[in-house]
Amino acid sequence: MMPADAARLRRGGRLAGALYLVVVLSGLFCLAYVPSRTGATLLEARAQADLFRAGIAAFLLMQVAFLLVPLALYRVLADAGREAAVLMVALAVASVPVGLVAATHRMEALALVQGSAEDGTAQAAFAAAMERYGHGLRIASLFWGLWLLPFGMLVLRSGRLPRLLGGLLVLGGLGYVAKVFGGLVPGGLGIPMDYLTLPAALGEIGSCLWLLAFGVRMTRPGSVPPAGSAA
Repeated sequence: MMPADAARLRRGGRLAGALYLVVVLSGLFCLAYVPSRTGATLLEARAQADLFRAGIAAFLLMQVAFLLVPLALYRVLADAGREAAVLMVALAVASVPVGLVAATHRMEALALVQGSAEDGTAQAAFAAAMERYGHGLRIASLFWGLWLLPFGMLVLRSGRLPRLLGGLLVLGGLGYVAKVFGGLVPGGLGIPMDYLTLPAALGEIGSCLWLLAFGVRMTRPGSVPPAGSAA
């Protein structure tokens, strides 16, 4: 590999890691921390109105970063399988408009949080807006899982990240899909749904930290160096 190519891969890997870190941190904040603090009712949300608003801002930031992450990953993984890399980008990008539509329902809820009405009608409207937001998240999460399948396969093929991470990404992608469709089955799948996406969390956070700390490996394991290159 030429030095210029190695430098490009190194920069691309760290850029992907930085963008991924934005997705991870903003996602943990808006999808885990904020809901745990703002509760499920209008009165609870009004008690944490600033946090509710910050959660929307973080969600929008996550969508923008998530639009860029697969493009950055494409630059460092495409040579392991261009069709899989294109599919990875397409599935990830497809989730963004779904997520943005879901965010509009959370903004509807924010208008009620900032209002003064406290009757049953306002409570019902808030609950309905949050329910629509939840439905949008469920559809978006389908794509959050699907894009991990080609991503994980590219990691496994290329060896530019540890293959363990590739395996976790594939398992996590399957877990997301099972969670979405399992939630539509009466009674669910008989197991705690959150466990299904645990491999995805480990694979994504691990990939993010690896890219930030080490970038990507310059050569694919098992590849034969060009004649005359240094050992």
